[in-house]
Amino acid sequence: MSKQDASDGIPAAEAPAKRPPLNKYALACAILASMNSILLGYDVSVMSGAQLFMKQDLKITDTQIEILAGIINIYSLVGSLAAGRTSDWIGRRYTMVLAAAIFFAGALIMGLAPSYAVLMLGRFVAGVGVGYALMIAPVYTAEVAPTSARGLLTSFPEVFINTGVLLGYVSNYAFHSLPVHLSWRVMFLVGAVPPVFLALGVLAMPESPRWLVMQGRIGDARRVLAKTSDSPAEAEERLADIKKAIGIPEGVGDDNDDVVVVARKNKGTHGEGVWRDLLLRPTPPVRRILIACLGLQFFQQASGIDSVVLYSPRVFQKAGLQSDSNSLGATMAVGACKTLFILVATFFLDRVGRRPLLLTSAGGMVVSLVTLASALHAIDRLPAGQQATPLAGVSIAAVLVFVGSFSIGMGPIAWVYSSEIFPLRLRAQGCALGTAMNRVMSGAITMSFISLYKAITFAGSFYVYAGVAAAGWVFMFFFLPETRGRSLEGTEQLFGGGGGQDSSREDERDAQKKSAELTSSQQ
Repeated sequence: MSKQDASDGIPAAEAPAKRPPLNKYALACAILASMNSILLGYDVSVMSGAQLFMKQDLKITDTQIEILAGIINIYSLVGSLAAGRTSDWIGRRYTMVLAAAIFFAGALIMGLAPSYAVLMLGRFVAGVGVGYALMIAPVYTAEVAPTSARGLLTSFPEVFINTGVLLGYVSNYAFHSLPVHLSWRVMFLVGAVPPVFLALGVLAMPESPRWLVMQGRIGDARRVLAKTSDSPAEAEERLADIKKAIGIPEGVGDDNDDVVVVARKNKGTHGEGVWRDLLLRPTPPVRRILIACLGLQFFQQASGIDSVVLYSPRVFQKAGLQSDSNSLGATMAVGACKTLFILVATFFLDRVGRRPLLLTSAGGMVVSLVTLASALHAIDRLPAGQQATPLAGVSIAAVLVFVGSFSIGMGPIAWVYSSEIFPLRLRAQGCALGTAMNRVMSGAITMSFISLYKAITFAGSFYVYAGVAAAGWVFMFFFLPETRGRSLEGTEQLFGGGGGQDSSREDERDAQKKSAELTSSQQ
């Protein structure tokens, strides 16, 4: 066979399409929406240093510290589960304002707490804010962003979480020299300042176009899409896709831009029936989507990232950095590395895709966790009093590689991916379930770490996390399809949805029924 014949069946390579310039309005919306995530990261990481001084001031035990540090993730379940219905009811934008107000109240209560019980109340309030912020920022950003930049913009919440983590570490270091009874209080009170300005900034943002269409505000949605799309044609295409996903017949609301279509009569515009369709009677594609979301969120946290974020000063002290200033300084390096490497994911998400970054990330986490565990195991075997400077260096480097690996994939992409794959009507509550899984695992990990390392040593703990990360790599390889370049309304097809005859006929019947309702309501 000739070379030409052999190549006849191979399609010619196409030149890559030129990427449109980044939409500055959508960028500004994504930045403002993601600012709440700074408060989330700060509230979590500030405990890593505050606990050292809180323990002395309030005379509390390691067990109480362990519970206090991790319980915020369990409390956040209240916020994450409520955020889905809240955002469907009052809108994505006002839900973000509510989250900022909750963060403000939580920071004040924690900073002024006279006792452990009041401190626990403050952690509860802050935890509710964490749940709201974790769920709403990725959903809003995914719904506003144009397809060409959705990965970049939807990763912003994780960028700002890492920025908040770094600021929490900086606060620990900046105030650690204050008197013990003041240092940890100032660390918490500083977190009450940003929410005031963030709430005002969020009010300047537009509402999500998808939420506007769900409420029948077609004209408002069209105006937002015109500003956040790469071209007028894309804006109209996105609007048509959203209307089709909701069940609004083609042409309704187009003759008069100010027509308010009574789409809220449609099933599910305020979240009714969604839990049933997600959990009790999901279709096979929805079931696969739910497994993908919950599995990804499970492995993101079960691999131990929050144990490192919260307890890195203890890990570094175990590695040989005995003074508070040295261990807190090394912890700042962790925050800087975690924040720096998140930019890698931010700029490559829409270029190389979600899967390659996820698999690279999980692989790096496995290697670094095994290295860290081995170094700490070697330190345990050293004779008493012998210096372990080289092994301490290896331990610090392994922690930095671990958080860097996490930040290039598992950190941001878990939120990007979860916000992309659910059908529009199920998106808010589906993401809320993913957030709930994330927070449950984070709480379980952080509330058990001290007990775990006392039972099986630091080295044993990190070997366990390495095994979980390896299992996560296998899960992602086999269960997560690539979503890069797909519209939000088209990702369901990757899981086997949106193409069957039965679903088409059902959609057609629903559309005819809703068309009759809408026509009569307009008359």
